Amino acid sequence: MYDQVNNPKHYTSHPSGIECLEITRHMGFNLGNVMKYIWRADLKGKTIEDLEKAAFYLRDEIELRKKLLATDPECGK
Repeated sequence: MYDQVNNPKHYTSHPSGIECLEITRHMGFNLGNVMKYIWRADLKGKTIEDLEKAAFYLRDEIELRKKLLATDPECGK
């Protein structure tokens, strides 16, 4: 049974049978969101919007890592 809050169909109807949360809970915020929006892009009916959201979080993660690398060159290893 689908529940829009606790078990939304667009997170559980992937052809793999895996729920998105099973993967994203092991990632940081930005990368988890990237995965989430790509995962559901073809399942929710807002493909372009979801891909744009994924791109937003990916760009944010890249900028954060660049700043971190600039302050601590060892962190990129």
